Amino acid sequence: MKNFYTQPLNDGVLEVYANDRADGVDNLTIKHGCLRYDERTVGINRYYKAKQENVEITRLLRVQRLRDISTQDIAVTEVGEQYHIRRIVYPKDVVPPCCDLSLERVTQNYDIG
Repeated sequence: MKNFYTQPLNDGVLEVYANDRADGVDNLTIKHGCLRYDERTVGINRYYKAKQENVEITRLLRVQRLRDISTQDIAVTEVGEQYHIRRIVYPKDVVPPCCDLSLERVTQNYDIG
């Protein structure tokens, strides 16, 4: 029997928005509301690999596994901080099934109605 690691997901709440950009105008629509997350440490390897791609990963959050989250989506924390989702990783051997979101801070906030 495999060892599984339980993820508490109790560090905060996250919303994920789809960015349906049309004619140069951003149109954010909610995809997932009230996703609980666990704050993770951005490791040195992940940080420098992102830097090589001209991306600055500022946060790493673990949320329950959702297959329809994409790197085109915008994540918003409970305090209104907005992030581009830059990478999604699906770790094994964790309960409940989760995904890790590598996030880069948005330089200019989107208008969320």
